[in-house]
Amino acid sequence: MTPVSPKPGRSGQMARIKTRGTAPELAVRRVLRASGYRYVCNRPQLPGRPDIVLPELQKVVFVHGCFWHCHAGCKKASTPKTNRKFWLEKLNRNIERDAEQKELLRRLGWSSLTVWECQTRDAVKLRSKLDRFLRKPKTRPC
Repeated sequence: MTPVSPKPGRSGQMARIKTRGTAPELAVRRVLRASGYRYVCNRPQLPGRPDIVLPELQKVVFVHGCFWHCHAGCKKASTPKTNRKFWLEKLNRNIERDAEQKELLRRLGWSSLTVWECQTRDAVKLRSKLDRFLRKPKTRPC
C-alpha cells in the first residue's frame, strides 16, 4: 500500500498522472497497428476526445483507467479511504461524463468501445475484443 503523502507531495503526484500516451493506451494502439488498422489519437472535435478514433469505420475506442472510471468488479477500482466524499463525487462525475459522451457519439453516428486498463495486459484477448468490435457493422442512429 502506498503511504499517504502530505498535501504538497500528493498534489505533485496527481500532477504527474498522464492523460494521453499511457501504457494501456499504447498497448491498444500496438494491437491495432499490428492488425493493420489506421487510427487517429485524441480527436478534439469529437465528444469526450476519444483516445483512439478510426475515422473510416466511424468507431472510437476509449481506454479507461480502472480507478478513474470505476471499473465494476476490478480490484484497482477501490475508493480511497481518506477524503471519501470528494473522491465519490469526482469518480461518480467521471462515470456520468463517460455515459454522456458515449450517447453524444452515438447520436452523431459513431460506435464506441471501452477498453479497461486491466484488459490490456493480455494481448491475445485484447486483440480478440478489438477485432470483434471493429469487424461488427456500424449501427445507424435512430
